[in-house]
Amino acid sequence: MQKPILQMKGIVKEFPGVKALDGVNLEIYEGKIMGLMGENGAGKSTLMKILSGVYKKDGGEIYYKGKLEDIKGTKDAQNKGIAIIHQELNLINDLTIGENIFLGREPRGSFGRINFPKLHEDAGNILKKLNVECSSRQLLGDLSIGQQQMIEIAKALSLNAKIIIMDEPTDALTDKETESLFKVINELKEEGKSIVYISHRLKEIFELCDYITVLRDGKYAGQENVCNINEDKMIEMMVGRKLTEQFPKVEVDKSEVILEVKNLKNKYVNDISFNVKGGEIVGISGLMGAKRTELAKTIYGYYKKESGEIYVKGRKIENKSAKDGLKNKIAYVSEDRKGDGLILGLSVRENMSISSLDKVSSKFRVNKAKELEEVKSYIKKMNIKTPSENQIIKNLSGGNQQKVAIGKALMTKPEVLILDEPTRGVDVGAKKEIYDLINEFKKEGKAVIMISSEMPEILGMSDRILVLSEGNLTGEFDRENVTQEMILKSAVNN
Repeated sequence: MQKPILQMKGIVKEFPGVKALDGVNLEIYEGKIMGLMGENGAGKSTLMKILSGVYKKDGGEIYYKGKLEDIKGTKDAQNKGIAIIHQELNLINDLTIGENIFLGREPRGSFGRINFPKLHEDAGNILKKLNVECSSRQLLGDLSIGQQQMIEIAKALSLNAKIIIMDEPTDALTDKETESLFKVINELKEEGKSIVYISHRLKEIFELCDYITVLRDGKYAGQENVCNINEDKMIEMMVGRKLTEQFPKVEVDKSEVILEVKNLKNKYVNDISFNVKGGEIVGISGLMGAKRTELAKTIYGYYKKESGEIYVKGRKIENKSAKDGLKNKIAYVSEDRKGDGLILGLSVRENMSISSLDKVSSKFRVNKAKELEEVKSYIKKMNIKTPSENQIIKNLSGGNQQKVAIGKALMTKPEVLILDEPTRGVDVGAKKEIYDLINEFKKEGKAVIMISSEMPEILGMSDRILVLSEGNLTGEFDRENVTQEMILKSAVNN
């Protein structure tokens, strides 16, 4: 391999109570795509925020084009030709797409006025390159999360950077949008650009990347050419051990029916009936627009039903709000943990106990000692990596945030646990831990509904699988008698 265009040597970064990076090395090569790998909390995003000027390093050196450099901030990084596409969207809903793409770098005409025709023409060309079928004059707030992610990518491309960092860029994209992005990434590679690609989807790494750099617990764990390794080796480098079983399936004797749904109907779902027994995981599969989340939220009480009946342990319930859902022993973990599941400015303790304060309170006040005892027990049980229960949750990695979101649901002591994309944006090590937690809940004789877009996850963890298409139940299968093809066939039938 040629000489690196950029080297990071012995990079150190500390936050209060945490050494996020401890002597990390990184090499970026011109015209190559590097997969930056590691579990949640390994330090990937922190390292890239140092490279893009968001954070200042506490130690180590950065060499760019053979010269020792000090990256003084985000503007300095951009001027050096380094752009980052953050996992969290950094856009303004009340501006147009074009205004978002060129925010702070608008083309100017006479008297310093913004040249809007040129701005929208240039933005339109970038959108065309990405196959985004939107007008640059459209308001950003009208777009879906996946479309907004493509605008974030367009923003980075508009910088014409030499090094482009992509942090989980496909997390909210459809298959079609992902295909367009991969085409663009390969075009950028052909143009001699350097790409740093962060993803928990190992399939994407093998499809796109030339080599990988692996971080583990804030330290450098190695670099390998993708052609020289397989998935097992990659996982072993990331977690420091062999993952003998990716989907730890446990067999539990099914007990009574815990949840029964009869002829459920509203503007999202049409005449759906099914049940879930104690000790059973029912997976819900379907393509985008199948209304899986809407079904879950209707059962939970977030959306009102127009007709139909819901029973928990034989007792008919009426969930007119999410509060009713909790009261009736149904807990829901949202697919959007940052938007719906957690309050990012609060601590781990506050987030975890907020839905179950009635269980740690007397008539007049919260029993702080009891609350703390409960929270600490879940932090230990779920192996949540946090300096303390008082850590602000936005400072945790995505995988640990997801564990807190699940812990928050479990603390309500539900009979029915609904998990909507429980491992989205979570690394392979944390996935295994989440699966183990789901199995523990299952072994207690409780009912689990798991919505997932990952076919191996649905097939690997479910006892029974329901398939939705446009709000209709189009298939029901036992795990032993189902194939991926059967699920997909049901998903496109309506």
